[in-house]
Amino acid sequence: MSFSIAFSHVGIFATDVNRVADFYTRVLRFVVSDRGKVTYSGADIVFMTRDPAEHHQLVVAAGRPADLAFSTINQISFRLDSLQSMRELHERLKREPDVKILGPVTHGNAVSLYFQDPEGNRVECLIDTPWHVPQPYRIPVDLSLSDETIWAKIEKDARATPGFKPIGEWKAEIARKIAAASAQP
Repeated sequence: MSFSIAFSHVGIFATDVNRVADFYTRVLRFVVSDRGKVTYSGADIVFMTRDPAEHHQLVVAAGRPADLAFSTINQISFRLDSLQSMRELHERLKREPDVKILGPVTHGNAVSLYFQDPEGNRVECLIDTPWHVPQPYRIPVDLSLSDETIWAKIEKDARATPGFKPIGEWKAEIARKIAAASAQP
């Protein structure tokens, strides 16, 4: 028997819910769709979205210990629509004293801007490319260059990588794997 599954949203714990919610609403322009207290614990919780079809895409709840040595979140990823949006976000992030910018890079299959939010959670804002490159793959990107120059360099480097293929070929391979996995009892 097969079933359908799709990613919906992510929830993270925060030491200071208001500080984290302020960052995501002010800098990444999420809107609060609901906020309140968790019924079983009374902890603060904030639901945020950037999509009217999704009640929430990001949930921030109180409960993260203040003395946690590092964030257990590997990364939270969001899609951007253009390199210009990435440049604008990069400039906004530079003005945030509690944000550590980890840099713009390409993974061949995406152009990504990485940073740590005010509580140290790694965030990725990305633009998909039309190519697949075996992962891990990471090359720095200079956002001061023109769009044409950036895309040309990413494509040249990606095509020179063993295992490179158009994203359509990779998607077809993954679709076959998913169909085979779904057919299993």
